[in-house]
Amino acid sequence: MEQNILNNSIKLPKPKDIIKGKVIGKGNASVYFDLGNFGVGVISGKEFYEEKNELKKLKIGDETFVKIIDLENEDDYIELSLAEANKDIAWQTLKERKEKDEVFSVKILGANKGGLLTEVMGIPAFLPVSQLSPKNYPKVENGDNQEILRSLQKFIGKEMEVKVFDFDQKQKKLILSEKAKDNKKLEEILKNYKIGDIVEGEITGVVDFGAFLKITSLPEIEITEEEKENLTVEGLIHISELDWQLIEDPSEIVKVGQKIKAKIIDISNGRISLSLKALQKNPWEDIEKVFKKEDIIKGKVTKINPFGAFVEILYSDNQNEDNKGKIQGLCHISEFNSLKKMEESLKVGGVYDFEVLSIDPKEHRMSLKLIEK
Repeated sequence: MEQNILNNSIKLPKPKDIIKGKVIGKGNASVYFDLGNFGVGVISGKEFYEEKNELKKLKIGDETFVKIIDLENEDDYIELSLAEANKDIAWQTLKERKEKDEVFSVKILGANKGGLLTEVMGIPAFLPVSQLSPKNYPKVENGDNQEILRSLQKFIGKEMEVKVFDFDQKQKKLILSEKAKDNKKLEEILKNYKIGDIVEGEITGVVDFGAFLKITSLPEIEITEEEKENLTVEGLIHISELDWQLIEDPSEIVKVGQKIKAKIIDISNGRISLSLKALQKNPWEDIEKVFKKEDIIKGKVTKINPFGAFVEILYSDNQNEDNKGKIQGLCHISEFNSLKKMEESLKVGGVYDFEVLSIDPKEHRMSLKLIEK
């Protein structure tokens, strides 16, 4: 331990030094320590009440570390603190644990919507949601804060293995990470994957920004059965990668428990990004062979908002049976006099005739105009 701890050395002590002392006397609100060559020290007053319960456990002859607060009080004793010594030793221990990348266990004491609350050696600590393992990450639809909180509260009272993620003794900040304990094993597994690989898995959560896929097609590596059971290799399918169509609710595409295949499109920072639409034919690829400007087509209105109406268009290429699918066009608000007029002219779910004003396959855009009858 690098902490400046003195133990009966010839070096003169100074305030903030930590030194070992032996209990030689106890009063109603004070404990006296033999500090060897340095004389006698005392813990009393505020310092006594801060660690009253711990000090009461000490017996005559017991040794413990204490911190020097003042070299001489009004009674000519060296003024000491047990609480300050314990805090300094705790922070030093945390520093060593971080340097050694050590895994240790904590008991969860509370929760808020941002994560879990605990303490390490008397120091309050925080375990953010982002640092939970994939297995324990709250996969809550629509990101509802109350649902996230309820999901996190189930961990209160339970033990969790963590590592020190970040700390600042001056600011009294201690951040822990659960997922970091599996980082090395996860990195080893991820080395066996590359962008473009197709993996199999099970949907474990559907949220407003996408879906989580637990990858079950793990590579053949040396891993114990216990590690295999506890280690979750999970990827995210972002909402934009679920389908070629504009998706507002990921649950329209996938459900929890569903077994699917997905394509790896990125591996970085220990995270896997996946895509479902990458396994599907791009419906915009040959769309200009099916539609052209000024064509009159039928489309189903799927959504109306202040800047226009989204229209789903089913298509089939007579020249190529494989070239069929659906795309989404936009009938802009500028095609109407007002939002009110647009809402009077179009209804969600209704099928109407539209004129194709423009097609941009690269940008996946088709502009439409309603054919008034």
